[in-house]
Amino acid sequence: MKVGIFGQSNNEITIKYVQELVGLCRQHNVSIVFEENFFKSFHQLADHKNVETFSGYDDLNRDLDYFFSVGGDGTFLRSITFVRDLEIPVIGINTGRLGFLANIQKDSIRSSFEQIVNGQFIVQNRSLLQARVEGGENDFGNVNFALNEITITRKNTASMIKVDTKLDDEFLTTYWSDGLIISTPTGSTGYSLSCGGPIISPSSQNIILTPIAPHSLAVRPLVIPDQTEIELQIDSRADEVLLTLDSRMYTLDNKSKVFIKKCSFKIMTLQLNDQTFIKTLREKLLWGEDKRN
Repeated sequence: MKVGIFGQSNNEITIKYVQELVGLCRQHNVSIVFEENFFKSFHQLADHKNVETFSGYDDLNRDLDYFFSVGGDGTFLRSITFVRDLEIPVIGINTGRLGFLANIQKDSIRSSFEQIVNGQFIVQNRSLLQARVEGGENDFGNVNFALNEITITRKNTASMIKVDTKLDDEFLTTYWSDGLIISTPTGSTGYSLSCGGPIISPSSQNIILTPIAPHSLAVRPLVIPDQTEIELQIDSRADEVLLTLDSRMYTLDNKSKVFIKKCSFKIMTLQLNDQTFIKTLREKLLWGEDKRN
């Protein structure tokens, strides 16, 4: 078995648990490939000779069995920019805070690793969204996709922005708001949730449109089929607006037109047999804390 490892190099807690992960790999004769910059931060691993590394998607070894992301959900989202369409399952070890994507807790690394080695898991395919700006002036390159959400927000102004929205070429509405979140089912527990959006199972084939602080009580989040193509015409009092693909931020010219649709590939994740999505909801959102339960 061969695995890739990536994490945040400036986090001492991450380094501690990566050492534990490396020890488990050694015990099970698992080969390791490190992200280059991440590996350089490990003085503790400096005695490793001929360690295999990668610097990006183009030189990532295609024969990896699994890709470990050690950190929080933000680290997990960065991990998918390496994996992309290679169909390598990404496994998140949570050394951060909430951890919906990085759902293996740091105090259960050993038991979780044993389950992975023994095949006690199921593979989940998670859909992504991709964005394109009319005219191509704002090129996202090969990372024009998002696992959680694509977001349009105001920039350099306290005023609302206006977003004319079409679904499959049919006009839906004009959002007068601080912005608009276009979320996948995976992202339904992220930014969209904090703005009043619904929680959707990761296996659902949907997209969620969630306005940010809309200037109308009648405007509510909308769930649509994930085969829908979305067109956004943006209008702001400022010269620019912000577009984010997960945690990656880009500046767009005012009056830009953005096209969003389901991505052509999916990201593979692992769900251990004892860590279901329902259990994660109970634990992370404290639904089991009601004394009546």
